[in-house]
Amino acid sequence: MTLRSDAAALLDDLVALRRDLHRIPEIGLHLPRTQERVLAALDGLPLEVSLGKNLSSITAVLRGGKPGGTVLLRGDMDALPVTEASGEEFSSTVDGAMHACGHDLHTAGLVGAARLLAARKDELPGDVVFMFQPGEEGWDGAGHMIEEGVLTASGKHVDAAYGLHVSAASYAKGHFVARPGTLMAASGALAVRVLGDGGHGSSPHDARDPIPAACEMVTALQTMVTRTFDVFDPVVVTVGTFHAGTRRNIIPDDAKFEATLRSFSPEVAARVGERAVQVCRGIAAAHGLDIEVTYEPEYPATVNDAAAYDFVAGTIRDVFGEERFTEMADPITGSEDFSRVLERVPGAYLFLGACPGDPETAPDNHSPRARFDDSVLGDGAALLAELAVRRLGLLAG
Repeated sequence: MTLRSDAAALLDDLVALRRDLHRIPEIGLHLPRTQERVLAALDGLPLEVSLGKNLSSITAVLRGGKPGGTVLLRGDMDALPVTEASGEEFSSTVDGAMHACGHDLHTAGLVGAARLLAARKDELPGDVVFMFQPGEEGWDGAGHMIEEGVLTASGKHVDAAYGLHVSAASYAKGHFVARPGTLMAASGALAVRVLGDGGHGSSPHDARDPIPAACEMVTALQTMVTRTFDVFDPVVVTVGTFHAGTRRNIIPDDAKFEATLRSFSPEVAARVGERAVQVCRGIAAAHGLDIEVTYEPEYPATVNDAAAYDFVAGTIRDVFGEERFTEMADPITGSEDFSRVLERVPGAYLFLGACPGDPETAPDNHSPRARFDDSVLGDGAALLAELAVRRLGLLAG
């Protein structure tokens, strides 16, 4: 029996687990009900399980029957603050929370990989670490798990790491995609508060109006992108919040906005925040206003090790066929905290199409209408398990 055929036999159980998780989405670092369900799904397997101290993480170590290296497989577990409108019969029962990014599939798929590998533990030349991670959606759960020792959970440092993300659109169902090098962007958060002196809207000369200056900053940040950074090493700036004032005839004391800055190389990531702060400070000074401005780097770029990418692409083509894999032409501008693992461990991250309809028109991840075809769970679990088996074999080799 192959891993793929064994995974197909697990599919009904994995789908049931995924739909159970979908009904009870939890947000952030603390996911007690999700953790409980995952622990129940792992119960009876020959795993060494430890729980996070400051978050609802689960680290499970499978000891192979022969000495060798260590491979890490990761699945994130948290949901988003989105009110579900997918129409699924197993939709979220939690107001304002939804598994709109497919992490319920990631979790169920990793449980499947654990079951497949546990059945073969005596044949494994080394250990496998299963990283069930909360807090991917902006909470840096991977960073917290690294601090708590996930990369050395087996007693020695992980030799290779792999992760898989499902897509509700863009890619056909069952199709795997990835690329060598930079796969996803680095991100950082810019927070700006422009401080003026409020007054009557009829007499702006008697006040210090923060709104025009803040608006100028928003547009100047876009100009900064095109006039400071190489178009072939791009930057993406998105202002997601802007708040000022209470009435149309009142000049407020302050105006605030927040932006996300994304980039694709360490060199640009190191510069973009500093330059954005300079732009905002300069405009405030030109208007005679005070300013509070901070920039906080969030996640580094997600970078696939070239050799690890080749290994993953070759494995997919061998197990599923040439037609099931495509190399992406360009990186994705979203960010991912698995990047923290790949900074420390050679490995690769990839995407699996889980679109139940036309990928060109389907609602994408993070949409309240996002839907995922969970029939891909068997192949996702099989691939994770296959990567662990083959990589351990090469490490032992």
